[in-house]
Amino acid sequence: MAVTISQIVQAMQPSATMAMAAKAKERKAAGKTVYDFSLGEPDFNTPEHICQAATRAMQEGHTHYTAASGIAELKAAVAKQYQQRHGLEYAPQQVVISNGAKHALNNVFTVLCDPADEVIIPAPYWVSYAEQVKLARGVPVIVDTEQSNDFRLTPEALRAAITPKTKILLLCSPSNPTGTMYSPDDLAALADVSIEHDLVVVADEIYEPLTYGNAKFASFATVRPGLEERTIIINGVSKAYAMTGWRIGWSLAPPHVAKAIASLQSQQTSNPSSISQYAALAAIEGPQDCVEQMRAEFARRRDFVAQRIEALPEITCPNMSGAFYAFMNISAYLGRRFNGTKVETSTDWCLTLLEQEGVATVMGSAFGAEGYARLSFATSLEVLEAGFDAIERFLKSATPA
Repeated sequence: MAVTISQIVQAMQPSATMAMAAKAKERKAAGKTVYDFSLGEPDFNTPEHICQAATRAMQEGHTHYTAASGIAELKAAVAKQYQQRHGLEYAPQQVVISNGAKHALNNVFTVLCDPADEVIIPAPYWVSYAEQVKLARGVPVIVDTEQSNDFRLTPEALRAAITPKTKILLLCSPSNPTGTMYSPDDLAALADVSIEHDLVVVADEIYEPLTYGNAKFASFATVRPGLEERTIIINGVSKAYAMTGWRIGWSLAPPHVAKAIASLQSQQTSNPSSISQYAALAAIEGPQDCVEQMRAEFARRRDFVAQRIEALPEITCPNMSGAFYAFMNISAYLGRRFNGTKVETSTDWCLTLLEQEGVATVMGSAFGAEGYARLSFATSLEVLEAGFDAIERFLKSATPA
């Protein structure tokens, strides 16, 4: 009997962000210059006091299995953090620590989705959302949004997408890939529709501390009374504390959902790394000035990127209120030639830009938005300046097809 791959995995699309990052690394390995704006990963080192906490954990013997849902101290710290920041009351038993926010999301969809259950996902969306829903046997329902509205889902569009099979609404604010945010009033309007139609809301809040200007973050469960009963919050330490490689994220959920997630995780992965959990505990309970320092630097980069994009001919971008992404509208350049190479799609545009100028971005089609390209500004101002100079050269080379 031949070894065959399951149909559901055969149908799965690989991560476009990882694929573009791999192409950038191949180019670097060949000795070529690369301005890598592909991955959503802070370029800062993990703060020293967090690293020291990991070392202490190893020295003190915290190198064994923990409870599948995480160590009690970290779960309590997460619950306390949400109470202090947002006034939300969660018991530690409602927190499940996972191997990153991506794993936490996968847990949620696996626990909640039965075959044919529909999950509404506003587009543009993070590349893994739809694939994770499919792997959980659910059905992703993609709802397009408009750049003119900063890619925010409206209550009217949400209501129009709901069917008898709709179970979940998935929201990400601040957004990957657009860098935009929902205001408290925006969230309240969506909450009203969710309550009316008895939807579960999965709120991906991983970029919570990274906001700019006058933008104010609001946790979804705070905008209407009782929303915590139908909301599952996803968060973690990857973005705020520059801890992507430590792989610690979590979910906050109603008690019966948290219990199911913990049970699932006990069978799938057991516990997250014990050492990483103690590092995450130090991140949450320790000094927070490191978070503000990173946020302030991202804000400077965001302002620089906004100015450079504004100066690019025929390129537009929504207001970047949070996270560290610019979602550039490149549609005016599709159908043109760049140094003889014809570009028809956002994939063509990104691959040609990488090949000709060494700038790595991610095609908008991967996020459900053809005609766009995502640029991460989680890199130094020097690299951003050189990269935008290269983008300017690339655009100037465009000629009619």
